[in-house]
Amino acid sequence: MFRSTAIRRRLFIRLLHTKPCALSPTGAAATADFPVNDTVSQIIAHFNNPSTPCRSSSFLLKSLQSEAWFSSEVRRLAPHEIDTIIENLDPQNAICLFFVLQNVFGIRHTRNAKFVVAHLLARKQRSRGLRCHLQRVLEEEGSGSALSFCTLLRESFVGWACSHTVWDMLAFVYSKTGMVQDALAVLSEMKDLDIQPSVMTYNSLLHNLRHTDLIWDVYGKIEATRSLPTEYTYSIFLDGLCRQSLIHEAIAFLREIEEKDAEPSVIWFNTLMSGFCRMGFVDIAKSFFVKIYKYGLEPDVYSYNILIHGLCVTGSLKEALDFAKDMQNHRLEPDEVTYNILAKGFRLLGMVGERWKIKERILHDELGPTDDLTYTLLICGHCMTGNVEEGFRVRDEMLSKGLKLDRISYRVLFSSLCKIGQIRRALDLLYEIEGVGLKPDLFMYSMIIHGLCKLGEVQKAIQLYKEMSLKSIIPKSTFHGANLLGLCKKRTISEARSYFNILTESDLVQDVHLYNIMIDGYIKLGDMEQALELYKKLLQKGLAPTVVTFNSLINGSCRNRNLADACKWFEVIKMHNLTPSVVTYTTLMNAFCESGDPEAAFRLLKEMQANGLEPNRVTYTVVMKGLCMQGRLEHALEVLEVTLKKGLSPDQVSYNILIQRFCRARDLGRACKLVDHMVGHNIQPSSATYEILINGLCVYGDLSGAESIFSSLQEQNVGLSKVAYMTLLKAICAKGDVRKVRVLFCKMVENGFEFSVKDYSAVINRLCKRSFLRDALDFFRTMLIDGVVPDQQICSIIISSLEGAGKFGLARHILGLPDIFCFILLTAQKELAKAVISYFAGGTQLSPRDQIDARLFIVIVHYKLVPYQVEDRVKLVILLEACKISVTVRIF
Repeated sequence: MFRSTAIRRRLFIRLLHTKPCALSPTGAAATADFPVNDTVSQIIAHFNNPSTPCRSSSFLLKSLQSEAWFSSEVRRLAPHEIDTIIENLDPQNAICLFFVLQNVFGIRHTRNAKFVVAHLLARKQRSRGLRCHLQRVLEEEGSGSALSFCTLLRESFVGWACSHTVWDMLAFVYSKTGMVQDALAVLSEMKDLDIQPSVMTYNSLLHNLRHTDLIWDVYGKIEATRSLPTEYTYSIFLDGLCRQSLIHEAIAFLREIEEKDAEPSVIWFNTLMSGFCRMGFVDIAKSFFVKIYKYGLEPDVYSYNILIHGLCVTGSLKEALDFAKDMQNHRLEPDEVTYNILAKGFRLLGMVGERWKIKERILHDELGPTDDLTYTLLICGHCMTGNVEEGFRVRDEMLSKGLKLDRISYRVLFSSLCKIGQIRRALDLLYEIEGVGLKPDLFMYSMIIHGLCKLGEVQKAIQLYKEMSLKSIIPKSTFHGANLLGLCKKRTISEARSYFNILTESDLVQDVHLYNIMIDGYIKLGDMEQALELYKKLLQKGLAPTVVTFNSLINGSCRNRNLADACKWFEVIKMHNLTPSVVTYTTLMNAFCESGDPEAAFRLLKEMQANGLEPNRVTYTVVMKGLCMQGRLEHALEVLEVTLKKGLSPDQVSYNILIQRFCRARDLGRACKLVDHMVGHNIQPSSATYEILINGLCVYGDLSGAESIFSSLQEQNVGLSKVAYMTLLKAICAKGDVRKVRVLFCKMVENGFEFSVKDYSAVINRLCKRSFLRDALDFFRTMLIDGVVPDQQICSIIISSLEGAGKFGLARHILGLPDIFCFILLTAQKELAKAVISYFAGGTQLSPRDQIDARLFIVIVHYKLVPYQVEDRVKLVILLEACKISVTVRIF
């Protein structure tokens, strides 16, 4: 095992060499310290083999990856062992191996290794690679990481070659990604170390701070240093002054830089024109446009677009068209932005729709009836307002006059067709574009392929993708992911799988991101088996699973309530040298809370924080849930306040958990205050929030409070679910206020809610318990009219209540049926009940029924509450005979 100090000393010696060496004597001696068959030794020896000194890094890597042992063994290496390997290779090999391990095998490198590679990239003057590398590092670490990075650089990399470049790029990338405070912290450290920031870094900071007073401080630092401001520096500062409405200061600054003999730039004047147009001073902007010519400069397309936009906004449409024509006179072709600006200008003046003739007349008067600009502008204007057919009419007019559409006109027509879903027509237009000698671009192909995927025409989409690839139009890595995600969300999983299979089986693309999307899609559908099959296929293809892969599998196990498997996947993450993310921990924590083990969730929280991961909003919600389960409501409220202080605005779910628990604790006052707390923090309570509160008030004895909230919500037209209505209805039934029950029931009917037998049973049961038998039977009759067939439970309740009160005859009166048929209904013999009612109501002839139990009729006959009319008895005999059931004299 190497000591870190020894490693850094050896690497420091190598970095000081002007040429990379295959393996320094120190490194060779160090390599000898490893056991002969050790994986670390094997990898180092592979790269530093004296017999292959001239082999390229890519060749050495490919040959290493082809070794059967490498793929499995490298994943078992500890982070410090990987650091050792990287630190014992020459710069090029170290860089290549680092990124292969990261991108192919999904290995998460240590901070030390990341900055070793950063210094190697800086040494090899690979600025773009260094920027991309640090950008990924900062995306993983996030805001607030500057202090720890500065400490690492100061303590471990002092004296390294090109260290100043790494410091400067770190500050630049922080600024570029919007983490301005971190960038300022790095600059402060650089000042202490006497490291000079570059103008590029200062320019980035100026751009981010251009809305604030700090712009003066940053510009002052630039002037105080040896760095010379660029024309971009001046442009940013001018833009900042204009954005802060400091007009006089902007003009004074322009004069100041003119006096410094700085060479004038069109960018300065464009910036000032843009600023003054934004403030509505178009005439002043025009004076700067004239000044461009005065200094012997030529305005560019952007210069014209600024003025055209300013003139359109102020209503000077004719003057804007003059400038558009002037562009062409100066051999500058209007771009898509120009046409969109002019089209929006017409739209602002209301010259669309019915006023088409006014707009057409103005264009023809200003630009001429056969001008390309006229036609292109008309096409843009029509398509922008959604009138695509009119846009095609203009196109047909152009073609009939022998004019050709330019790339912009075709692009606008094409995108408009895609937006309204006319994909097949857009496909025809794509082939037309190719036919006239224009080349469809990535934008067009992307839109049409995405549209075909939405229609489910996966094979056609793949065919078009192949055509695109043959023309060397290569989409970004996210292209297929976006299409696949769209298929999963808006189409069916089978269509998504077809698209996925064609891509992966034909080796068009092999990307773990696509596997992740499909695995997650299956998990959300509850198909864990298919998700696992894809995971195995991923491994067979030699792709390295990512944390996202395992997060989906953990989520699937948790959904299936299989915590043991979820925990196993959690351990597999570590076996792959990956670090569990906040999502990983939060998913597991929630599963433990759901299973009634909040203590396990809290242990995971401590582990997560110990690993330097900050809880997010969902994590804090899970923590609150766990505390509530333990009855620690005050602690849960403290967590809520912590969430707010961290700027992680809680959502309705967070509050709903707390409100529900306070209701269960019968602290209804605090529950109501939490609703007010939500509103006070601009979080709109959901219908679920009100349902929880109404339920709590009803269950725990504050019915008047529940009714008050309900009435208030009705007045505000807040839509409540059926659950909220039924909760209140049951509570009012239990209280015995029949009038309110009927009013609320009618309101539910008006709102279109459908009632199940369970809903009727809840109302009837409560009315029976309060001895409101007549009202209970009224609801029973409503249920029958509504076509809801009673079940055994509801019938038992009514029979029991009627018999107990000795009022079975009341059923006959309310239902309007003979007692025997009431009894059939109330015994929940559904098919027989329907048959009897139909027969005695003069319905159609009954068909014979062999399966009706004769014992039921014996029970019916013996249930003699009142004498039957003779005709009823005769009808009953006919019914029994029709059902092939023997008739006994007992009936008579």
